[in-house]
Amino acid sequence: MSSLRIDRRSLRIQLLAWLSGIALLVTGLTWLLHGILLNDLARDFLGERLEREADHAIEQLRRDRLATARVLDSASRGFAIFHHLYVLRLGDEVSASHPRWQAALLTLLDSDETLVEVREAGQHLLVYRQPFTLDNEQGVLLIGEDFSQVEAGLHRLHWWVGGIAAGLLLLMVVLNLLAVSRGMVPLSRLRDQLSELRAGERDRLSLDVPSELDSLVGQLNRLMDEIDARLQRSRDSVANLSHALKTPLAAVVQVLRGSRPIDASRRQRLVERLEDIHAQLDVELGRSRIAGPNAGRLSDPCRDACRLVEMFRTLYPNKRFVLEMPEGTGSRIPIESQDLSEMIGIVLDNAGKWARQEVHCEIALEDGLTLRVEDDGPGVAEHDLARLGERGWRLDETHPGYGLGLSILSQLLTRYAGRVLFGHSTLGGLSVQIRVPFEKGAP
Repeated sequence: MSSLRIDRRSLRIQLLAWLSGIALLVTGLTWLLHGILLNDLARDFLGERLEREADHAIEQLRRDRLATARVLDSASRGFAIFHHLYVLRLGDEVSASHPRWQAALLTLLDSDETLVEVREAGQHLLVYRQPFTLDNEQGVLLIGEDFSQVEAGLHRLHWWVGGIAAGLLLLMVVLNLLAVSRGMVPLSRLRDQLSELRAGERDRLSLDVPSELDSLVGQLNRLMDEIDARLQRSRDSVANLSHALKTPLAAVVQVLRGSRPIDASRRQRLVERLEDIHAQLDVELGRSRIAGPNAGRLSDPCRDACRLVEMFRTLYPNKRFVLEMPEGTGSRIPIESQDLSEMIGIVLDNAGKWARQEVHCEIALEDGLTLRVEDDGPGVAEHDLARLGERGWRLDETHPGYGLGLSILSQLLTRYAGRVLFGHSTLGGLSVQIRVPFEKGAP
């Protein structure tokens, strides 16, 4: 029984159910409308024929009034064959092709309807009423025809059409099944590619898919690229730590294992090496926290910048931090909050170290993020500007640090397709401008 269970969550089943239901609804409505329209067409056709016969009979009366009796007598004898009947009122005289029709149809002589359906004695009649004037006398002619045989023929035709429609409906369901199965082939291929990806047989998904799946496949590929990038960054961080910590750790171990007493000088050098290790760990951990643009996170530049400026005002109480944010910077931007804080924090910290009295920070959002930080410090020589951001390069060894902050900034901006420009500040020190583009209208 479990093999016959229908998976209602299956896209194929849902499509077949909807398509088959719509086909059934359209076919049923078409069949019902066919029956209604077929009956109306037959009624109109017979009505037009009765109208022509009425005009012909009235024309005969106008040519020869004595012919009226012969016309009615002929109609009476031929009704059994041609299924026609006549009722005539001319002045005060009423005559009919058969006495029973005179009584049955008498009320129609004063009716306003032109074409009337009458059921009498098991017969279904279609009666046409035609008023006329003959020798200044008002007359009314009723001409009827048995509609039962026509109705029976229409009924048979209608059910034949219903049988054909049922066959076409079955064919349509089969064609829908084939079309849905064919349309599901790209999804089956995508499922196979995901299985190959999980098994390590491929690195990316193929873009040869219907346009409706382009966004899905592109996002999955970007996610895999992001995973690969994070794995590579983790490996690089481990390699950097291994390279940077091996020598100071060996020196510390050697001192601790040695028999020489640890005096104040050696203790200070030992503390410095441990601080170096701690700082290196902080730098590498900061680099490993880079999320990148594919993290699907938003940040508030106004909130993050205000928070960081307040923090650096506390860290550098003797220096004045000025923050300028034009209107419109209160919106959220597609940069992960930790990454944005890292970008702003690196340049503010660098400016705080070198500034004499003032640090000026400006943020703008115009088709992207623009961050400009200037200080009134000693600045950087023109020939050294190009080297800023190189890994491990430091302009002045007298200030604490490892020269890795601007290097991390460069890596961050590379992840966001941004760039950093170094120049001379109007305050006399260094100017750092960060530009991170993102799509216009992004939330």
